[in-house]
Amino acid sequence: MPIYHTLGRIPPKRHTQFRRPDGSLYVEEVFGTHGFSGNESILYHLNSPARIVDIGFEPATPPEVWHPGGQHHHHFKTAEVPAGGDAVSARVCLMFNDDVTWSLSRPTEQMPYFYRNGLADELYFVHEGSGTLRSVFGALPYGSGDYLVIPRGTTYRLELGEGPHRHLVLESFGQIETPKRYRNYYGQLMENAPFTQRDIRRPGELETHDERGEFEVRLKLRDGVTCYGLDYHPFDVVGWDGYVYPWALNIADFEPITGRVHQPPPVHQTFEGPNFVVCSFVPRKFDYHPLAIPAPYHHSNVDSEEVMYYVNGNFMSRRGVEIGSITLHPRGIPHGPHPGAAEASIGKDGTEELAVMMDTFRPLKLTVAARTYDDARYPFSWLEEPGAKRFQGSDSMG
Repeated sequence: MPIYHTLGRIPPKRHTQFRRPDGSLYVEEVFGTHGFSGNESILYHLNSPARIVDIGFEPATPPEVWHPGGQHHHHFKTAEVPAGGDAVSARVCLMFNDDVTWSLSRPTEQMPYFYRNGLADELYFVHEGSGTLRSVFGALPYGSGDYLVIPRGTTYRLELGEGPHRHLVLESFGQIETPKRYRNYYGQLMENAPFTQRDIRRPGELETHDERGEFEVRLKLRDGVTCYGLDYHPFDVVGWDGYVYPWALNIADFEPITGRVHQPPPVHQTFEGPNFVVCSFVPRKFDYHPLAIPAPYHHSNVDSEEVMYYVNGNFMSRRGVEIGSITLHPRGIPHGPHPGAAEASIGKDGTEELAVMMDTFRPLKLTVAARTYDDARYPFSWLEEPGAKRFQGSDSMG
């Protein structure tokens, strides 16, 4: 997010002498993107960030792909994804392609190590729980409903607070950004954007550690995780400034765009990455044309995959879903409201639904873990009216 920010102490001029009280130099690090032509931040360390005392390696274990046999819609009941592990090790990858991975986690343990994703930007959606994202850029408290955007290469630790905890985690192999159509020539969010810079929270407290000991930083890349042993605390930054750092946006600060007739999903867009977008469906007033049908019309995903994560509320177009459900409507086949939903939506004033959607423009692969939660009856759920015996899903969300 291109907002200039600074914390701590920095020199008046970059790439110039910046000395500690004892006369020695602080160590300058340029943390940049696109080979010095993109956004960057400059950090000043007590120690060389390249200093290591040990190296270990854990080979990657790619997720096993599930081939369900034929293209059809899916409903994954993921409320019972196992709890356990820390914010990274608890991740259960459900689907992925060459651009993005989609995982769920229910962590119960603190991270005993520091983590750095060298492969992807990370986007957390915090469904349940609270805590603090601590990084070389400072402390960023978070809570339920928060999106956390963590640029690749950031050394961080997610410190769990009050729980239980449930996270949706996307890893993007390109930069996660605000949609270009929301930004003006100078990078500022415009008046027609559904959120503004005021809604974005940045690290607010720089925690400088000057201590020796044994510290582990785990770096994720495609072939596995490299484990670096350090003899100093990695959060040794005394000051920084720039445009690259973790930031947070709460889904409740997304202001819905409505109209006289039903608006298409792009009005809900919140983020974009390479060949995918992320949308926020939030409580909002329904369409106000006298003949409006608030429920979405049927549509065919001819070149995209639509993934919806149901957070809370009463979802007007879909029956049988639960809190924590995920639906996947893949390319090539139409989908739309369940029988009776369009008629039932007429005359309603608004909705309290809350959901996070991802559309990808390259096919997604499902994992064997996803098969565990798959509702095999879902492809046939458009056959009967609500209450019919063939489809016996929960009616907790409409």
